[in-house]
Amino acid sequence: MTMTSKAQSIKLFSFDTPQMRAFHMAWMAFFVCFFAWFACAPLMPIIKGQFGLTVAQIANINIAAVAITIAVRMIVGPMCDRYGPRKTHTGLLLLGAIPVFGVAAAQSYESFLFFRTLIGAIGASFVITQYHTSVMFAPRVVGTANAATAGWGNAGGGVTQATMPLILAAIVMLGVDEAFGWRFALIVPGVLMVIVGLMYWRFTQDCPQGNYAELRAAGIEIEGGKKGGWDSFKLAAANYRVWLLFVTYGACFGVELFIHNVAAVYYVDTFDLSLKQAGIAAGSFGLLALFARALGGIVSDRMALRSSLNGRVTLLFILMLGEGAGLIWFAHSDNVTMAIVAMLSFGLCVHMACGATYALVPFIDKRALGGVTGIIGAGGNVGAVAAGFLMKGVGSTQQTLVILGVLVTASALCAIALRFSASTNAEHALARAAA
Repeated sequence: MTMTSKAQSIKLFSFDTPQMRAFHMAWMAFFVCFFAWFACAPLMPIIKGQFGLTVAQIANINIAAVAITIAVRMIVGPMCDRYGPRKTHTGLLLLGAIPVFGVAAAQSYESFLFFRTLIGAIGASFVITQYHTSVMFAPRVVGTANAATAGWGNAGGGVTQATMPLILAAIVMLGVDEAFGWRFALIVPGVLMVIVGLMYWRFTQDCPQGNYAELRAAGIEIEGGKKGGWDSFKLAAANYRVWLLFVTYGACFGVELFIHNVAAVYYVDTFDLSLKQAGIAAGSFGLLALFARALGGIVSDRMALRSSLNGRVTLLFILMLGEGAGLIWFAHSDNVTMAIVAMLSFGLCVHMACGATYALVPFIDKRALGGVTGIIGAGGNVGAVAAGFLMKGVGSTQQTLVILGVLVTASALCAIALRFSASTNAEHALARAAA
């Protein structure tokens, strides 16, 4: 697949080309997956009361929500290389809807935990989204394309925080008891996943030239890897830059996932907000993804055009430092207004850092794009699981936030260690000029 087959620009209001169809369907698929992934979080104060959950059990549920995604992200990345993003994303959406319906039918802590764990698999949608835009867009805009699709998809986390309490309220107004209303509310994201899964199959293709199966049958080489699967994973795992970004992504996206899981309860417990008020406050963090993650990709692309790949590295380093400082500020906020300002401040750095990370991913190893994307994506969930265990061990959300701030600041060193050699920067400049 030649570089010239990739889109050189993003025509935002177009659905006419394979590249833009993939762009729009990718962010929509990730949006509904993220919406379904965290649909339980804003309803946890009600679910907690119904099942009589302890603090330790809630911590287990939060950990379960992101733990399985580690393995699934590592699997679906290489699967994209082998089977193509179209088949992989469609399958994840349709199969992932099953546990979303299942959690609405849970009758005990154990069954709720089981389905909540399985729901975590749909978080792997992010990897497929980033893979699909990486093979569709040229280097000059790939950072923006990756960050925009991921950011708009991540906004599903903010939308679910704000809308699930409203959906529940609407159901209760129809005369349904609140104890059953939350179950009906959780059916909504499952239905959306089925609809978007069918649309993904209908409107997308794997790469600008077509679908992988037909291209391989015609003897056409595919950029993501000749074989894909395990070969892609091994090649990616041997690259030290993959593991450096694994750490940085754990420190930014892992924190993002952690905040999505604990923010609503934190605002209720710390500042005595109502469920609706806490949902709106927590939702504002997720809604930053509508523009902030894309902003990280846009700035990364601009810095690369002005200097080199190391411009992307420098940006990531600065954003990680800002995130760490903002987390500590948030933890020490003693009133709700200051807490929201601090949360939005470090949230801006979090989302931009996520965008800046995946603006670097397409340049790590083009021979194993799926493996690289999958491993780094899994790093985000490792960070979230580690944060969950940290909170379980510390026993205080506030203290956990302070410790996370220190750890995030330290992880910025991994960003600096990513710096590329002069020869690699020269190769990148030549490829960009030829595109």
